[in-house]
Amino acid sequence: MNNTVPAHIAMIMDGNGRWAKERNLKRTAGHSAGAEVVRKITIHCGNIGVKYLTLYAFSTENWQRPKLEVEFLMKLLEKYLKQELPVYLENGIKLKTIGDISRFSKSLQKTIKETEDKTAHGTKLTQVLALNYGSKDEIVRAVKRLNSKNLEVSEENIEENLDTAGMPNVDILIRTSGEVRLSNYLLWQNAYAEMFFTNTYWPDFNENELDDIISDFNNRERRFGGI
Repeated sequence: MNNTVPAHIAMIMDGNGRWAKERNLKRTAGHSAGAEVVRKITIHCGNIGVKYLTLYAFSTENWQRPKLEVEFLMKLLEKYLKQELPVYLENGIKLKTIGDISRFSKSLQKTIKETEDKTAHGTKLTQVLALNYGSKDEIVRAVKRLNSKNLEVSEENIEENLDTAGMPNVDILIRTSGEVRLSNYLLWQNAYAEMFFTNTYWPDFNENELDDIISDFNNRERRFGGI
């Protein structure tokens, strides 16, 4: 067994609503509890040497949710970014976003941009928030960039024009809550990721479970198509 620290962990933070329902709480309570876990897991990843943590925060499909829930998620995101800024700075965390944030309010777009700018010098960990993100949309946008630049459609050129350009591909993909699917998340970047699906709801996910997954990851043999 080796003890490799994965460079890039991606997470699908699922189960907030079901967590709340089982406790006779509003779905919004589950989202608030989930935001607290984001902080703990992000800090822990930075402390153990992970370089990129990509979190599926809001998908292109999430607009289909009830209007009040979407509005709450937008307000929660803006509140989260503002209150977490000192945490980012104290822990050397850089914020990066992927996805098309042009559909967000001007206020939220401004908060995202300001947080990215203020944390730009963080070197311990890059927390990547996937916002209004869908992998198919990302790949289409990348191909459009190639066309606008008159570049050949090749794997290398597509990679360099994805939202994740310059980032390593995913080592570990984790989805909480018992669902076993990718849900249009980092389809290109997950090509050779080791995948872990846990029954734990996101608000109950913790550092110990993540450490156990990383330990399991280190027991797997990654051949990348070879033998």
